[in-house]
Amino acid sequence: MRERGESMTGIESRSIDWIPERERHGRLWHQTPLWFLGNFQYFTVPIGFIGPSLGLSIWWTIVAGLTGIVVGTFFMAFHGSQGPKLGLPQMIQSRAQFGYKGVVIVLFAALFTYVAFNVADQVLLSQGLSAAYGLNAIAVAIIGTAGAAALAILGHDWVHRAFRVLLFISVPLMAIVTFGILTGHAGGGIPKVHFGFTFKAFLAEFSASAAYNITFAPCVSDYSRYLPSETKSGSVIASVFVGASASAVWLIAVGAWLAVRLGVTDGLVGIKTAGNSFIGGLGSLTALSLALALAATMAMSAYGGSLTLLTGIDAFKKVRTTRGARVASIVGLAILWYLIGVMITTNAVNTVFTALTLMLYLLVPWTATNLVDYFYVRKGHYAITHLFSPNGIYRSWNWRGLTAYAIGFIAEIPFMVLPQLGKFSYTGLLVNSVGGVDVSWLVGLLATGVLYLILSQSLDLSSEQEAITTSAAVLLEDFQ
Repeated sequence: MRERGESMTGIESRSIDWIPERERHGRLWHQTPLWFLGNFQYFTVPIGFIGPSLGLSIWWTIVAGLTGIVVGTFFMAFHGSQGPKLGLPQMIQSRAQFGYKGVVIVLFAALFTYVAFNVADQVLLSQGLSAAYGLNAIAVAIIGTAGAAALAILGHDWVHRAFRVLLFISVPLMAIVTFGILTGHAGGGIPKVHFGFTFKAFLAEFSASAAYNITFAPCVSDYSRYLPSETKSGSVIASVFVGASASAVWLIAVGAWLAVRLGVTDGLVGIKTAGNSFIGGLGSLTALSLALALAATMAMSAYGGSLTLLTGIDAFKKVRTTRGARVASIVGLAILWYLIGVMITTNAVNTVFTALTLMLYLLVPWTATNLVDYFYVRKGHYAITHLFSPNGIYRSWNWRGLTAYAIGFIAEIPFMVLPQLGKFSYTGLLVNSVGGVDVSWLVGLLATGVLYLILSQSLDLSSEQEAITTSAAVLLEDFQ
């Protein structure tokens, strides 16, 4: 007998609904390759350009990138443990902190992140393939968008499969290119410009690297919610952490070398040049594999974006959790990010840096609230059925979460350094007092987490226990 989450077409039928135990067919070992390839693509390479663009040396860029990735992945990976425990998309679970309707404020930040990622991905993909292979940028954007949307429509299992296939192709190629770089056979020369250390450049690279994996946080449990509920939380966290951090550090280091030794401003061109200098045709194949991986990660963002959009709509108008609703939301998002992407003419490095900065500002207060609630306040115990009811114990508007998010974001503003966005830029009033560097996300993280923990002291958790017990019984009865 075919289960509810499967279909004759192979297209996932679940969307924002709860995944019953009998459909938990995911495997723990799938998490590491998924998140390894999630960062093993073209978007990651230009993050290694940020430090050198501000005068940071290769080694200091690698240190800053490594440190930032470790910090960002730490927060991201802990979200992954929520999937097996709750069997829910990340943003549905966030109703417990912000309310059935109140969560839409956070959903805006998450949806902005997904769209911004895919806009930046599209720009990078079209500019990169155009520069490296002479392909028509518009054609690349159309094909990339269509392919990403198609994979997202197929859903959870197909995204996992596609990522594993691409991983087996791209890792050996990139390993050979890296070997060529380490042995001095990938070209390049001593830079004419002096690269060294400045705290401002170091922190810019650190923040961009931390932001990179923090911005994955809203979708981590989307890809772990099919794991059996008895899966150990520590194992999920470790699997996500290893995958997402190892590949990011690797390509950031390569990006730093390309920026300093080859002086390139486009990652695909740099990898193609370095690889071909080592072995004829190697760079062309490697660059193409990273471009395909980037298109696949666009599907990951489209999938998470569709769940976020449906969660937002469901807050005000009940959504039928059908395959059709998920398909329609993905198509709509694809059209949106494509139209925005083709209107952007800024260079790739600026696109990456600005997108990451904006996403970090918006997501840090959410991740702090969510993790504090899950690990310290409610300790993973939720009434699942009440997350789908506007009249449940989590209410329509939860003042604690909304207050913590708002004040956390406001606390960031004096410390923000917003890169040039058209004719607009912004530097907070207190930036100079901390050395002219952007520490806003650290301020926001601390302020939000501490405030939510304080506000939650007045929460009567004992009153929620009956609802949790009843909810578990209802779910068991409905899906026997």
